[in-house]
Amino acid sequence: MKIQLQGIAKRFNYEWIFQGIDWFFEEGNIYAITGPNGSGKSTLLRIIAGLLTPSEGTIQWTSNGREIAREDIFRQVSVTGPYIELIQEFTLRENIAFHHSMKAFRNDSSVRDVMELTGLEKHANKTLRYFSSGMQQRLKTSLALLADTSIVLLDEPATNLDEAGVDWYIGLLNQHRDGRVVIIASNQEREYSPATKHYRMPA
Repeated sequence: MKIQLQGIAKRFNYEWIFQGIDWFFEEGNIYAITGPNGSGKSTLLRIIAGLLTPSEGTIQWTSNGREIAREDIFRQVSVTGPYIELIQEFTLRENIAFHHSMKAFRNDSSVRDVMELTGLEKHANKTLRYFSSGMQQRLKTSLALLADTSIVLLDEPATNLDEAGVDWYIGLLNQHRDGRVVIIASNQEREYSPATKHYRMPA
């Protein structure tokens, strides 16, 4: 998988959030995107995911030499971020099963396998409204990393995680980085410490 951004810019109303981004991503690397709050990191991730259209510029997704249309790229992408909502009325088991019904998990992992990898399996039948913010973050991060996708977009993936949770996240990321494009948007070095390449949002 390769992603080419050329002259990407985004504005809301009359205000430019960012302009002139010419970046390239390819599988086998973990990329960090940093920049001050309000510089457009989350917005850029949504453009890469095909969820937003840039105001200027082009984005091209290519797999095995074949270009992927924007309307089809969602099949290749998994995302986590503060704006990603889980179904609070579902249990842990039900949330994982729901995501599994839309996208398979890597290595043919089952719902039970994913529950165990979250470290939350003893809460399998508890509804998410009773989960702490850190527990919900573990689930969101697990669903993004364990989905069988070639592009993984992580927006502040260690938010609400304690030190043990951050170690767990880094371990899971390193286990599931191969053969994918992984992009981490964050200003916290602990979140993007495994990155092999680094981009910074334009001022």
